Amino acid sequence: MLSASCKNNGGHSKHDMEMPKEVYTCTMHPEVVSDKPGKCPKCGMVLVKKATDTVSSQSVKLESLLKPTNEFVISKIPLTAISKQSQPIEINALGSIGYDTREVGSISARVTGRIEKLYVRYRYQKVMKGQKILDIYSPELLTAQQNLLFLLHNDQDNQPLVQAAKEKLLLLGMSNEQLLQVIRTGKASLTMSVFSNYSGHIHEAGTGNNMNGGNGNMKDISLITEELSLKEGMYLQKGQSIITVYNPAKAWAVLNIYAENQASVKLGNAVQIVPETSPDKVINGRVDFIEPFYRKESKTITARVYFNNAILKIPIGSQVRASISGTVKDANWLPVESILSLGMDKVVFLKSDGGFMAKKINTGITYKGKVQVIDGLTTHDSVAVNAQYLMDSESFIKINR
Repeated sequence: MLSASCKNNGGHSKHDMEMPKEVYTCTMHPEVVSDKPGKCPKCGMVLVKKATDTVSSQSVKLESLLKPTNEFVISKIPLTAISKQSQPIEINALGSIGYDTREVGSISARVTGRIEKLYVRYRYQKVMKGQKILDIYSPELLTAQQNLLFLLHNDQDNQPLVQAAKEKLLLLGMSNEQLLQVIRTGKASLTMSVFSNYSGHIHEAGTGNNMNGGNGNMKDISLITEELSLKEGMYLQKGQSIITVYNPAKAWAVLNIYAENQASVKLGNAVQIVPETSPDKVINGRVDFIEPFYRKESKTITARVYFNNAILKIPIGSQVRASISGTVKDANWLPVESILSLGMDKVVFLKSDGGFMAKKINTGITYKGKVQVIDGLTTHDSVAVNAQYLMDSESFIKINR
């Protein structure tokens, strides 16, 4: 009888009981469930069929179902794993064009004296190498000339003293041509001309340079166009820096690198630079120097690219866009969709027995839909391909570290 009773239990075999049932529900009111087609009693919409998988439910252990939802998630979504490979990358950066300060020249006074004639008048005035800057009257220089002329007139054969007198005049800033002029005429010159040893733009000594990739403000524009503070009749002290000459033909691009890309920028990386003022003048170079500090009120490090600006003539201070090429070697990568950001922490859903658990990881750069995984996972771990899908918006995720 028992056997017959079991046999007559609805006439269903074990296989039939495990077949998916047909369940109908309302898309607007999912709480409405029916085992046959019809209309929703609340809104009148046609019920749609929804399949349920009894086999998958039976495969989940009771212990998994009893775990807190903020620690363990039960789902059957696709999996992914870490891929280990070297990845060529391109890092975009913004920056500006600045003077190459390695080419800066300083003109100083070699003697104490008074400015008799000034031939340059304003900041950023262009000068050429060999151009006369000023004439200076110096009692010390006048005395040294008179000593040389006295020796030449009274003790010409005493070559050691004569040579020493000539060398002293050269050390005081007199040029060879000026020295020969004094010897030829036999008269001491009351003034000595000071010439520029450099070509470029004049900056007043001590005023600094606000157009060299720094954080200069527009309010400093008045310093660019006003007159030099040097005036005729002023006295100069020996060793005093008079003016500074910056060469616009020798420049560098100052590029700002944000924190997430700093580890990937190395010396020698190829760089392509596009000035915003002249997009057709593309600069190809390499990272020549990385400043080992953060500039004031800046969260980026600075990389420099040296280039010759003699032909391009890009204005100093121009804004540029740059693309830095590099390679991240033997890095671990995951799809960006498989990582969930919780603010300060990044987590993935690690595949475990019967479901998924949240696992904290440390990440590096993000590039073309991939995220570099620094630690927290191994190549043998499997994670959910879509972490956002498993996120419960009404619960706090407890991270497994």
